[in-house]
Amino acid sequence: MTHKTPDLDKLRQDLIIQDELLEQPMSFHTTWGLFSPKAIDAGTRLLLKYLEVQPDEQAIDLGCGYGPLGLAIAKSAPQGHCTLVDKDFVAIEYARKNARLNGISNVDIFLSNGLDQVPAEQRFTLAVTNLPAKTGKEHYYLFFNDIMERLEPGGRFYVVVISGLRQFIARSFREVFGNHKKIKQGKSYTVAMAIKE
Repeated sequence: MTHKTPDLDKLRQDLIIQDELLEQPMSFHTTWGLFSPKAIDAGTRLLLKYLEVQPDEQAIDLGCGYGPLGLAIAKSAPQGHCTLVDKDFVAIEYARKNARLNGISNVDIFLSNGLDQVPAEQRFTLAVTNLPAKTGKEHYYLFFNDIMERLEPGGRFYVVVISGLRQFIARSFREVFGNHKKIKQGKSYTVAMAIKE
């Protein structure tokens, strides 16, 4: 019995996604091993559908992956800026490549575990994250507290999570921010928001 091996050269080629995010046509190069390499995932899509972006937004995308959220925000905030961070160096490489491909220059993209590499003086009016389901709740708490510290008063923090985590998000947002608003609960994902008062 012969075994057909996959064409490795073909597997090494970038996957290419063409899509419209925040009403902007965009193109993304991705690769195997990154989150949702073949299409914009349903959670990101749901978050973008309910996200309000001001033209001068100072934003941060935590766990940016290859960049769909952060780059769409940067493109929608021409007078603003978006910082994209991820702890995966391959994700960062692709986010940088995708910023160039889409002609987006109002971004900083760097390797960071949460906000530990983000300049301490940097403040944000908008923070977004597509929270990974497979991490500890302690990790979320660190994230939420770090974001709370860095948001300007009135700054908004949007998250999308699998719907099974929505009660935890509601509880921890009330604890950390003193408020929580469920924006949209879909079948699989829930979008929630907190405001720094």
